[in-house]
Amino acid sequence: MSPLTRRILQAVLYEIIAIAVVGPVLSFAFDEPPTSTFGLAVVLSTIALIWNYAFNLIFERWESRQTVRGRSFARRLTHGTGFEGGLVIILVPVMSLWLGIPPAAAFVANLGLLLFFFVYAIAFTWAFDRVFGLPASALKKDSNAADV
Repeated sequence: MSPLTRRILQAVLYEIIAIAVVGPVLSFAFDEPPTSTFGLAVVLSTIALIWNYAFNLIFERWESRQTVRGRSFARRLTHGTGFEGGLVIILVPVMSLWLGIPPAAAFVANLGLLLFFFVYAIAFTWAFDRVFGLPASALKKDSNAADV
């Protein structure tokens, strides 16, 4: 699969699952109508989709320059931390405006989502790599076999 196709497929699958989980959770947590929180989930996921593509492009470029290949737990942890950290910076203002809460409250609310998505990002990426194989940037130089 081409790197472009892989990135798009990974991001779209990731966000479809995220919307299915986040919409109802936000509705329950903020006692907001499901239509409002579903709309917020779609907006958050759209932003996350764009960030997912951009972050993975940057990460894979960095990864391709590393002497150690494969995706160890430490590398997956680095990936999840970078992705989720950047996303928090982007999403807190959006949540604050949408829900009409102060940025500090939106940050605290985002911590619950962060915890879920931190684990979800690592697990999803691992599962995606198991199903579709590692990208070329993570393959060992001396072999076509990959540590997944």
